[in-house]
Amino acid sequence: MNKLTRKIKVRDLEIGGDAPVSVQSMCATHTQDIAATLEQIASLEKKGADLIRIAVDNKSDVEALKEIRRQTKARLVVDLQENFPLAEIVAPFVDKIRYNPGHLHHLEKDTPIEKKVAWLVNIAKTHGNALRIGVNCGSVAPDFLKKYEGNHVRAIVESAAWHCELLDKLHFSNYVVSLKDSDPKKVVTCNKEFSKRRPDVPIHLGVTEAGLLPDGVIKTRIAFEQLIPLGIGDTIRVSLTLPNAEKSEEITWGRQILKDIAEKRFVSVPDFGKGLNIISCPSCSRVENGDFVKLAMEVKAMTSYAKAHQFTIAVMGCRVNGPGETDDADLGVWCGPTTVTLKKKAESIGSFRYHEVLPVLKQELDFLIASKKV
Repeated sequence: MNKLTRKIKVRDLEIGGDAPVSVQSMCATHTQDIAATLEQIASLEKKGADLIRIAVDNKSDVEALKEIRRQTKARLVVDLQENFPLAEIVAPFVDKIRYNPGHLHHLEKDTPIEKKVAWLVNIAKTHGNALRIGVNCGSVAPDFLKKYEGNHVRAIVESAAWHCELLDKLHFSNYVVSLKDSDPKKVVTCNKEFSKRRPDVPIHLGVTEAGLLPDGVIKTRIAFEQLIPLGIGDTIRVSLTLPNAEKSEEITWGRQILKDIAEKRFVSVPDFGKGLNIISCPSCSRVENGDFVKLAMEVKAMTSYAKAHQFTIAVMGCRVNGPGETDDADLGVWCGPTTVTLKKKAESIGSFRYHEVLPVLKQELDFLIASKKV
């Protein structure tokens, strides 16, 4: 591997350059459930997690995070999504902050993006935080989608590169970038293109919404096996839909994939991706109903009869990923506290109770199959 990226530091952890590829995961417990979150952090650390991400959506989450930090020495990353203004009060309790360029426009709409990023950088400098510029396929910044309409890959790459330039101009270099998609082929293309543009910037590598086992691991391997041998990927996450008790399997699989790549054991899956594609987001603390994971499993089982058909069905677990990241799927469901919204592409079909949605989803899938045969 010819690793050209610079080294950054997340507290005492080196990422990039000749440092080993680090492995991370994200807590699926609710942040305000301090005992459960600490238990999951300990479980992830035991399996070898180098970094552990926690979602913070409000000030009550921040108060819980303070206590979590008091009771653990784990390297913590905070995921703010739309709530970037919380960065100032979160920063003292974490080692790294992830911001999503596609979510900065949601709040303080009259403030230029450049000013928001400068504010985040100043906070990171003050508290010694690393930053991750986390670009996601389902939430690319509207300005870049408009500018590169019809070229989703370029919109992702250009958004990431533009934010790197912002941080560089602010004389801040302690950052990594992620360019994620649920399609491993697009992950490969995006990261190769970005790496050509910015070979100096460390990359957080992952296939977002990889989904349930075993497909989630296969999708991730398809991307990692093509990128890591090229030196692309300095820290990784295997994003799986798992019950809370099995969350540490993300670390187990991450370590195994890295080991297999180092020992040149590659998995050949020539027919993978040619039939029905189920994508589902990794279980995390934003999931508002624990039945999300169960529903994802039920959707996979129920739709198995259609596995030869080239459709994508998305199962999303929360309001952050649900609305936008189901838009490109032929059929999508995103899960709220008590109801599930069923969609066909960007069109909403309706809201249903968890136990009601499967028959309706099957009806819509049968209609798609029948339409395809006409």
